Amino acid sequence: MIHEIFPVGPLQCNCSVIGDETTREGMVIDPGDDIEDILALINKHHLQVKQIVITHAHIDHVGGAMKLRAATGAPILLNQNDHALLKMLDMQAAWCGMASPGKVEIDQSVGQADRVTAGSLAADILHTPGHTEGSICLYFPAEQKLIAGDTLFAGSIGRTDLPGGSFDKIIRSIHEKVLALPDETVVVPGHGPLTTIGEEREGNPFLQR
Repeated sequence: MIHEIFPVGPLQCNCSVIGDETTREGMVIDPGDDIEDILALINKHHLQVKQIVITHAHIDHVGGAMKLRAATGAPILLNQNDHALLKMLDMQAAWCGMASPGKVEIDQSVGQADRVTAGSLAADILHTPGHTEGSICLYFPAEQKLIAGDTLFAGSIGRTDLPGGSFDKIIRSIHEKVLALPDETVVVPGHGPLTTIGEEREGNPFLQR
């Protein structure tokens, strides 16, 4: 599995470029900004991008999606429950002091129990509302790796004070879906350092009950 993780944009969103080493099919998760750098990694690994997956519709995760779609031809996948947030990108840009990316169009909705693939790589979609109504995580069972978006961080959880956020929902999502994964699962949060399910189960102060 090719997996390059690097922070993009002023809010340092963790973007993932993932690829099958044999077929060179790939996917990009959360291309929030710095599309030239993302394209450089795609070219470095000679990848054909099959889909662009957005974990939720905050500007720092979705801002570069249309540019990447234009460059690769790959469809943009997002949970339909975040469509309202997509219509607020101008407002989100003003909140963050960022330039608006303009209109972002979604090609396909993805939800609980859906699966996205690139070559032999396959990720199960977990719908994890709480940070936003349409937040999703991607779990690669063969690699025991979770792309968590802003649902779970090392030692923390996603904020719930923005439109569509709910503390009760995010706690329920994490306990029922995320913590159901094996302890050794590597977690790639939407921001900050990597962690594991086991570490968060034991030490995350938001998850002790």
